[in-house]
Amino acid sequence: MDMTLLRTFLAVHRAGSFTRASASLGISQPAITAQIRALEKQVGKQLFERLPRGVAPTGPADELARRLAPHLDAIAAITAREIHGDDPLHRTVHFAGPTDLTSLRVLPSLGDLIRRGLRLRVTLGPGDELLSGLASARHDIVVSDVRPRMRGISAMPFADEEYVLVGAPVWAERFPAGRIRAEGPRALVGAPMVGEAEEQPLAQRYWAGVFDAKPAIPAALVVPDLRAVLECVRAGTGIAVLPRYLCADALERRAVVDLLDPELPPLHTVFLAIREGTLSQPHIAHLHGELLARAARWS
Repeated sequence: MDMTLLRTFLAVHRAGSFTRASASLGISQPAITAQIRALEKQVGKQLFERLPRGVAPTGPADELARRLAPHLDAIAAITAREIHGDDPLHRTVHFAGPTDLTSLRVLPSLGDLIRRGLRLRVTLGPGDELLSGLASARHDIVVSDVRPRMRGISAMPFADEEYVLVGAPVWAERFPAGRIRAEGPRALVGAPMVGEAEEQPLAQRYWAGVFDAKPAIPAALVVPDLRAVLECVRAGTGIAVLPRYLCADALERRAVVDLLDPELPPLHTVFLAIREGTLSQPHIAHLHGELLARAARWS
């Protein structure tokens, strides 16, 4: 398959428009159209739906982009470094993401890139706020715990967070898993909830996925840091819903226990978002590809 067709496809997928892809690639719009039609003929599937303004990728296009992006971005970075002498690691990237996932998973996975020269400036905060910063060019790449729906922003699934209902061992003795399975959330009456916000978004997602209900009890303790929530749970303050990656060590040491362990644990997708067209910049494309590749290896 012609690599030119794949690069053009990825440019259109990221730009959401033949016109914007034409500008970023420096080729005419009729050439873009012809190349996409040629690729659609080769793969035997429609890749884009034409809209009054721009195009929308089909399901097969999203899957193809997800598979292609890390590899084509890596090739672009090698070309920039080896042929043009531009090392993308020696440029500054402004990155933003949720506090806990960024601190515990994302940043520790990038240590080798930092040692090789990557300059990274990090902002932590809630998804909607960070996406607004991305749209206004304050950030280059954002890991978002909410699906981006803003014009000019494109995103790909980055990682799935598995949620667990945890408590100190004393709570497991008081609320056995068999009783919770039999009675549902009624079995948890009397257990103080520890949450990261008044709305308890993690508990909301867990209750909806496991119990098909909403949490009926307001949080007894609210602290806007999941690591602090874990420490409170470990101390026996109450029970909480947390991402498994955050409490994996505590679960292994049985400092906290999974109170239910449902057959199908609830998952929440986190997205990797950029402004359309910015992946034409090698330093952003390089880190974007590295983030996708490394997240794919997280267990």
